[in-house]
Amino acid sequence: MNLEIITPDKKIFSGEVSAVTFPGTEGQFQVLNNHSALVSTLGQGAIIVEGAHKETFTVDGGVVEVLNNKVLVLAESIL
Repeated sequence: MNLEIITPDKKIFSGEVSAVTFPGTEGQFQVLNNHSALVSTLGQGAIIVEGAHKETFTVDGGVVEVLNNKVLVLAESIL
């Protein structure tokens, strides 16, 4: 699936991934390939990206949208 992480200032990440773990405002959740459509708010915490290698981004809130194997994160800021 394709993941994009964007802040108001710049694009932080764009690429193919196999799984992403998010710090949802109601608790942590993971999105895998072919996940059903979803929109959720994010709290402060780690976005863990698993693909060719594992990367972690610390986000200070935002929104995530999952649709048609595309994951878009609109983050307030990356710490």
